[in-house]
Amino acid sequence: MEKCESTDCEEEIVKEEARSGWMSFIWDPYVWLGMLARELHWSFVFGVVVVYGFSQGLGGSLYRIASDYYWKDVRMVQPSAAQIYQGISYIPWILKPIWGLMTDVVPIVGYQRRPYFIFAGVLGLISTLVVSLYSKMPIFITLILLTAASGGVAIADVTIDACAAKNSIRSPLLASDIQSLCGMSSSIGALLGFSTSGVAVHLLGAQGALGLLCIPAIMVLFLGFILYEPRVTNHQHKQSSWEATRSMWTALKCPEIWRPSLYMYISLAVSLNIYEGKFYWYTDPTAGPAFSQKILKDYSFRSLLFWAQLLYGISGMLDLIMVLRLNVKLGIPDYLFVIIDESSTNIINRIKWMPMLVLSAKICPSGIEGTFFALLMAIDNVGILSASWAGGLLLHLLNVTHTDFKNLWLAILIRNIMRLSPLVMLFLVPKSNQSSTLLPSELIHSSEATDTHEEETIQLVSTVASSQV
Repeated sequence: MEKCESTDCEEEIVKEEARSGWMSFIWDPYVWLGMLARELHWSFVFGVVVVYGFSQGLGGSLYRIASDYYWKDVRMVQPSAAQIYQGISYIPWILKPIWGLMTDVVPIVGYQRRPYFIFAGVLGLISTLVVSLYSKMPIFITLILLTAASGGVAIADVTIDACAAKNSIRSPLLASDIQSLCGMSSSIGALLGFSTSGVAVHLLGAQGALGLLCIPAIMVLFLGFILYEPRVTNHQHKQSSWEATRSMWTALKCPEIWRPSLYMYISLAVSLNIYEGKFYWYTDPTAGPAFSQKILKDYSFRSLLFWAQLLYGISGMLDLIMVLRLNVKLGIPDYLFVIIDESSTNIINRIKWMPMLVLSAKICPSGIEGTFFALLMAIDNVGILSASWAGGLLLHLLNVTHTDFKNLWLAILIRNIMRLSPLVMLFLVPKSNQSSTLLPSELIHSSEATDTHEEETIQLVSTVASSQV
């Protein structure tokens, strides 16, 4: 018996050595996901993967590439117009407080989550199919359909965000882990999307590639059917839209909330988006280059955002180097420099965005998590939309057109200077680290007495179990 136990111990030691060696990069994420599944329930982890990984990551990256070529090659609009059109299709993300309010206080047939997933999936499926099948629609009809598809993604995002915000408040030590899970799912999905979108556009054309967006929409629709949640009765669901709005306004007047919210808006709004001008230049055969968080958890919000914003502004100089053709003089090929430019920008964007998401989740008052997190994300999205439209206006004022790129370098320089301006507003961000509780106690506990276990628990079950409910 002792020999057997000794053998078992030796096997465990071997396993531990393997885990701490070359297999640790596989084993550690597995252990981390298992921990999140135990602490937050496996259903939450699965839901994040579906919405963030497939709907936003894969679908979002595919939409970015396909829509750029769609406006440029199929509709043949100017880059400033394309920039404005992309901003219009982003409007549903500004309306996230409305979707969040509805999921919090307007249950449909007794359910708060399932009907909204189903509606989001149907909306995205119909919109993308129509755009991909009909090529001679007026531009305003196309805009309506693409905006509707964007709305489907936004509604699904709001629903899963409510779960993330609630779990972040209940388990503050896991708040950064939750956002890391969201970011990881989105990044992997985006990697797959960007890796396949070029092939999809080449084989199917820009319009046909937009039709592939029906795949993530179908997955969101399927999620709505397999989502299990206890039915909410009128007696259980006492909170009205007026009460939620009043609670939201009370929370917004709290300095711990409005100050970081103001900083997040300014940080995003002044980072002018002139991507469409760069895209048209990239793909121009004559003027262009001729080709068609674990360690961060221990740092304070203010220090993270300082370095992220500083790096974000400096990274923009890579665009200036390329437009001025300095990379060619240094002997760096265009295709390699573009990879370096895009990779560094996306990595820094992730580093900048992650603490903002954690901060947003930690300043959501109890009882209106879905509505309030959606409001904070809407503030951020207003900032992104402001940057997009301001960038389009800048391209127009500098006369950057479909064929004239002589002032593109100046637009990039102005954008880079604007990216650094939020550094003077960092005093609005708390110095607290990411595991601290930021809200006053009255906002944390004010609504706990009215919460029920049924309203707080969201689970995903198999299709068989779902059919038995």
